[in-house]
Amino acid sequence: MAQLINALGFWSTSATRHTPVEDLQGIFSGSLVAALGLYVLASAGLLTGSTAGVAFLLHYAFGVNFGLAFFLLNVPFFYLSWKRLGMAFTVKTFIAIGLTSLLADVQSRFFEISSIHPAWAALLGGLLLGFGLLALYRHRASLGGVGILGIYLQERFGIRAGLVQLAIDMCVLAVAFFVTTPPVVFYSVLGAVVLNLFVAINHRADRYIAL
Repeated sequence: MAQLINALGFWSTSATRHTPVEDLQGIFSGSLVAALGLYVLASAGLLTGSTAGVAFLLHYAFGVNFGLAFFLLNVPFFYLSWKRLGMAFTVKTFIAIGLTSLLADVQSRFFEISSIHPAWAALLGGLLLGFGLLALYRHRASLGGVGILGIYLQERFGIRAGLVQLAIDMCVLAVAFFVTTPPVVFYSVLGAVVLNLFVAINHRADRYIAL
């Protein structure tokens, strides 16, 4: 009962840890919103960065199921996550990735986007992905992949995680020129910029500390 009361908004003024109920709704909500963002991007034939971008490339080039590709591409990063970020973070991230992969695949069974301008898809998809990631970050979870690798390289070799993320995202979008058209790549870059700016502005430890 105490966990339910806390989750409904009756909290103390002192810092407290998220309860399991709060983590559950946060991870589910974040995964659902992130999956919706991916579906909006896919409806316009756009891509994004990180492992999701690679999954999009495989989907567009070879017809590979996006959700399955997204999940499998993240599997090698779970070891790094467990070693560097702990078991709790790894388990939450595993659940978040599994949920996002599943929800991204079933979205079209519930509704369909018949037409959307790629510029609007880039803006809306980027913001939805940003909101989803923000919810996951605030419950000590993520969508894995390059973010975990970036943290590992930063701790191991002193290479800034943001630069690792940027370099890999640029490589994904560069390869996209061989799979799709330049306008699609342009709008995909726009979506990636919207996503990263949203997360950079709103995910700050001095404003919110995930416990």
